[in-house]
Amino acid sequence: MAAPPGLPSPWSPLIRVPVMRHSFYIVIEYYCAILAFMDIDTSNGKLYIIATPIGNLEDITLRALRVLAEVNVVFCEDTRVTGRLLHHYGIEVKMQSLNARTEEHKLGLAIELLQGGKDVAYVSDAGTPGISDPGVRLVSAAKAKGVEVVSIPGASALTAALSIAGVPTNRFTFLGFLPQKKGRQTALKGLAVAEHTVVLYESTHRIVKLLREFTEHLPDKSVTLAREITKMHEEVLQGNSTELLEILEANPQKQRGEFVVIVSS
Repeated sequence: MAAPPGLPSPWSPLIRVPVMRHSFYIVIEYYCAILAFMDIDTSNGKLYIIATPIGNLEDITLRALRVLAEVNVVFCEDTRVTGRLLHHYGIEVKMQSLNARTEEHKLGLAIELLQGGKDVAYVSDAGTPGISDPGVRLVSAAKAKGVEVVSIPGASALTAALSIAGVPTNRFTFLGFLPQKKGRQTALKGLAVAEHTVVLYESTHRIVKLLREFTEHLPDKSVTLAREITKMHEEVLQGNSTELLEILEANPQKQRGEFVVIVSS
């Protein structure tokens, strides 16, 4: 639309620059207000919680690789495991272990670096940190100090197994690993009466024991075993607990690997 004679066009620099500048200041003020409301200290670095492959090294996002290459230090569950991943993608970055054995003294170091303006990443050995994995205490401590925590989503054995199980997923409960002693019988009884899908993890050394317990507490429930997801020997077995127990006892090689166990009606 043309401007009246003697007046600048609405799209001329004389009009556009002040408007753009005004809008810029409004955006900045709005952003600062949000940060203040969230109690985030902008002088801190950022903590990135990064999901890594659960088996196949190709299962990592481009964003995860970029952030791993850009941060000042990567805290990880095991530097040997994470080192192989970083080496595979040609990423050179400082690493520090932070796991159940080291977090008492490494937690303070991570927070100190973050408060010093350094960007920090945390990864577990496989999958998404904090989901039956280390990382929870670090995230909690960082948030308490006003550090911004950023999720870099990706692989998770939990969702991967559910996506290929063919069971109802509109509602499900995730239990992680069942307690080994106190509370185990209560958990098994809860599984027996659950009316929705329940997911848990189990190790190669205890999967047979778990199935034996299932035959006693929930013999009629449908059970899905997903093992070695994304790896060469990935396998999904389905049936009741008695059927699956017979398969695993007759084929000890099928007891190998980490298991995602899905119980459904």
